[in-house]
Amino acid sequence: MKFGKFDVDGAGGAILAHSIQTPNGRMRKGIVIGADDIATLKSAGITSVTAALLEHGDVHENDAAQHFAQAICPDPQAVGLSLTAPFTGRVNIIADGPGVVQLDAARLIAANSVDPMISVATVPEFQQMTTGGLVATIKIISYGVPQVKLDQACDLARDSIRLSAPNLRSADLIISDTEGGAGDKGKEAIVARLDMLGVTLNSVQMVAHDAESIAAAITSSQADLVMILSGSATSDWADVAPTAVSQAGGDVHRFGMPVDPGNLLFLGSIGSKPVIGLPGCARSPALNGADWVLSRVVCGLDVTDADFAQMAIGGLLKEIPTRPQPRRLKSRTK
Repeated sequence: MKFGKFDVDGAGGAILAHSIQTPNGRMRKGIVIGADDIATLKSAGITSVTAALLEHGDVHENDAAQHFAQAICPDPQAVGLSLTAPFTGRVNIIADGPGVVQLDAARLIAANSVDPMISVATVPEFQQMTTGGLVATIKIISYGVPQVKLDQACDLARDSIRLSAPNLRSADLIISDTEGGAGDKGKEAIVARLDMLGVTLNSVQMVAHDAESIAAAITSSQADLVMILSGSATSDWADVAPTAVSQAGGDVHRFGMPVDPGNLLFLGSIGSKPVIGLPGCARSPALNGADWVLSRVVCGLDVTDADFAQMAIGGLLKEIPTRPQPRRLKSRTK
């Protein structure tokens, strides 16, 4: 591609790099200069323009963006995504419904390394999406790129972005309460989280904060997912709520996570039914570790110990000045 100043008489077929105001109106950047445009420029007394001229083997920005996007998502509908029409070298990848983004990060990084003019930017892996959410944007930064570079980037990035849709459709919420406890505070925040994932809350059971009462509520659940919000924070594998899961015939696979807020979550199952022990911070609508686990579980993704370990990077979600152990000491003055 040649870029620079062109005499107006020799600018036919070039792409205008900067908008120009003429007596006939604004000639916008990005247009392919034709005979009428040349006549307009000359009548305005303009003798040269800054433009880009594609050479043999170059691909126009819009065609390149569309080709790159189709390589990243060869069958968008099959993976819960849609591609927008290319415009100014950009194609957006949009979520067709709620779900969790899955990326082949290594392939995307490799594709982004081919040529700085060929780029794709994404949300973080496992980002929870709602319908219409922007998952990724493909941008051809220059007005055209060499076909050989585009082909290389497409081969590297092929089939590297998908959306895992929810496959659990219903949930039961068990809230244990203690004397003077929080009661059902936070129920609305949890309902909102489920709504965003397209999950119906079948029932909310308020029970005493003891293993036997919680276990009975778990056993009676007919939903795809059981969520437990304890009246007192879980502080050990042998605490009340994890013990209740065991008494109901289930297993607790994980207690604790390196995400703050959200440390005190536990994850278990009864047969194939997942059970999530929510941390107290789930009573708030603010983002916390439970959101990361809930969205993956609802979308049928395994959450392994290795997955929990990776959550540590970026897992410090916010400062909470009211914590019992302040993370930053206040300065003292005499």
